[in-house]
Amino acid sequence: MQNSIVETLIGAVVIAVAALFLMFAYTSTGSGPVRGYDVVAEFNRADGVNTGTDVRMSGIKVGAVSGMRLDPQTYSAVLTLALENSIKIPDDSSARITSEGLLGSQYVSIEPGGSQDFLVAGGRIENTQGAVDLMGLIGKVMFSAGATPAAGGAAVAAPSGAPAGP
Repeated sequence: MQNSIVETLIGAVVIAVAALFLMFAYTSTGSGPVRGYDVVAEFNRADGVNTGTDVRMSGIKVGAVSGMRLDPQTYSAVLTLALENSIKIPDDSSARITSEGLLGSQYVSIEPGGSQDFLVAGGRIENTQGAVDLMGLIGKVMFSAGATPAAGGAAVAAPSGAPAGP
C-alpha cells in the first residue's frame, strides 16, 4: 500500500511539471491570439498558410492570420490578418507569402510603404504576392535541363586538326 501512494505522488509531480512546461512554452512563443485590428489581403495562392500563421514585418511577428476564405468570383484566397494595435501599417504597404527557408514554414511578410496614411480596422492591403510553388519550379528546371534541341539542326564542324570522318 505504501508503494502505490509513493508512485501516485511521483506521477502527480511528473504531470504537474509537464503542465508547467507546456504553459511556459505557450506563453513564451507568442502562440496566443493577437489582440488588435483586422485588415484584409487577397492573394492568388495561399499555399502553406493556415489560421494562426505569423504575420511579420522586418522579421518580427506583428500579428497572425485570423481567417481564410475563397472569393467565389475571382477564386483568390482572401486572408484576414489580425495586427497588433501598436503597429500602424501605411496604406500603400505590400504583403507577400514567403517561407523561412528552403524547407521552412510559410508566413505573411508585410513591407511598409511610404504613405502618411495608415490602414484602419477593416482596411485592405492592395499590393500582394502569393506563395511560390517551389515544387513546380523545381520540376520545370529539371525538365527544361533535360530537354535537347530538335533534330535536324546544323552540323557541328570538327575542330581543326582533327581527323576527318571514316
